[in-house]
Amino acid sequence: MTINTARLDHVVLWVRDPLAAADFYEKTLGTEPLRVTEYAAGTVSFPSVRLNEETILDLAPYTLAERMRMVPGAEGSAGHPVNHVCLSLSPHDFDALRSRLQERGVPVSELSYDAYGARGMARRSFYFADPDGNIFEARHYE
Repeated sequence: MTINTARLDHVVLWVRDPLAAADFYEKTLGTEPLRVTEYAAGTVSFPSVRLNEETILDLAPYTLAERMRMVPGAEGSAGHPVNHVCLSLSPHDFDALRSRLQERGVPVSELSYDAYGARGMARRSFYFADPDGNIFEARHYE
């Protein structure tokens, strides 16, 4: 495996209701909510959730799309489409996530086996969507 100092810092997800999205990620993925109180008070533009010590998911409301000006031609867009975001978990956390999603009535795909990824072949994986239609893959390698 190539040693690289680059890390994934954050992913911005477009959501209808950032507070509901933060609640979903906290209760299904076990993420730590960040800046939720500040967002509710109107002092920050969006909340986030901490995926791990190095990575967060920003939960941007669609209303921010009109201010999207990072690249030419992006004004009024919700950015570029993303196929899905993949989360690598321990086998225990993988099973726990699948159970929590099913308990909450969130549809999940059938299990896939031996899918290729950043760490080689993942033993199992499945897909699910958040309430805003963002697609996630969960997998484990061990």
